[in-house]
Amino acid sequence: MYASYMLCMDEYFTFMLLCAILTVHEDHKMAAHRLQMHLNKIQSWLKTWRIKANEAKSVQITFTLNKMTWTPVKLKNEHLPQADEVKYPCIHLDRRLTWRKHITTKRKQLDLKPRNLYWKIGRKSQLSLENKLIVYKVILKPVWTYGIQLWGTRSNLTLEILERFQSKVLRIITDASWYIPNTIIKRDLQIPTVKKEARKYSANYRTRLDAHPKNLANALFKEQLGNRRLNRLYPADLVTNG
Repeated sequence: MYASYMLCMDEYFTFMLLCAILTVHEDHKMAAHRLQMHLNKIQSWLKTWRIKANEAKSVQITFTLNKMTWTPVKLKNEHLPQADEVKYPCIHLDRRLTWRKHITTKRKQLDLKPRNLYWKIGRKSQLSLENKLIVYKVILKPVWTYGIQLWGTRSNLTLEILERFQSKVLRIITDASWYIPNTIIKRDLQIPTVKKEARKYSANYRTRLDAHPKNLANALFKEQLGNRRLNRLYPADLVTNG
């Protein structure tokens, strides 16, 4: 699977245009050929509208579990650099789609936020417990739930990285003693685990797709058939196995 990301700059006024191209094929050479065809069409469009692409910020990434050489593609006769990780737009994608890079990055971002919010959610805060939970759900929770319909299929060991953060914040909010288990705190506050949140978000996403007027959108959540490599889960499994 090949994908190319481009950042373009207009010649007359400044603006940011993020463009993603994705081609899928079992043969990496055929996938690269299709990708090159689309790049040629985009280059023609850019020339017509006199928009200049920034080749330095364009990147090609191959999503595969195979150890293989990648087939290069060109934009304006310049080879696009190959990368093992990309960010699009707020999701970190690695070539093997393990999602570990995304989850660890989100955890680092989240570790900085409670320090700035401690005066609101800490033990000396004048806010009620209910309002402290609202602060958590409105400011902190959206950071790690973004794109959970995709990366929520990861193993419990990987999701535990975010689960530990949630437990840490809930203990700060409640000023819980050290001997109180995290499971008791979550039960009393009615806060689901990261895995349960992934299932809930995926179920809501599937409901919206089922009601979508476009057939292509309806098919996004259908379970893919065939052999599954490394016993990996698909997003639909969060609903069917929930």
